[in-house]
Amino acid sequence: MSVISRLYDNYSDAARAVSELERAGVPRDDISLVANNAEGWYREDGDGSRDGSRRVDRDHDGVDDRAEGAATGAGLGAVLGGTAGLLAGLGMLAIPGLGPVVAAGWLASTAAVALAGGTAGGIIGALTQAGVSEDEANVYAEGVRRGGTLVTARVPDGERSRFEAILDRSAVNIRERASLYQQGGWNRFDPNAPAYTDEQIRREREQYRSRM
Repeated sequence: MSVISRLYDNYSDAARAVSELERAGVPRDDISLVANNAEGWYREDGDGSRDGSRRVDRDHDGVDDRAEGAATGAGLGAVLGGTAGLLAGLGMLAIPGLGPVVAAGWLASTAAVALAGGTAGGIIGALTQAGVSEDEANVYAEGVRRGGTLVTARVPDGERSRFEAILDRSAVNIRERASLYQQGGWNRFDPNAPAYTDEQIRREREQYRSRM
């Protein structure tokens, strides 16, 4: 098995990639997603309803994006609205240096176990243990810290290129992003660094858009 990871600036792009991987035949147990939640778009306590259902409100309009998708039959809500698959199992997790994240899948579980054992920077350990290089693992972790979403999948060696093509759509160029971070004085992911705020993430994204 090979492990492939991609970083996305937008959760919607990452969610779409996860959905496409599942449709292409990758089992949900072999896919993982870790997304920054500094903007508070995901709530485990729902909207105060009696059943306490979870809510996804990326556009902050007060309406669950999945309900909107069910009504329109398309768009982000439709991607999020499935009752099966990895995205149905999203939950909150706190990781040092990242702050609150929304996560699901094997990588998130491995990171959580590492943290429970007192290992700092559990996301780095989980990635490197899976075979991701330490340099790339640091960039991926920093990318999530700055508002991104990380998707990681375990795929058969012989089909790696097919699944990489799926994940490459809308993904960040990790080498270019590492160079951008380094231009700002960044060296490697620091689990003791303060988590990014909502405002810092918005400014970061504006910087990416202006460079594109």
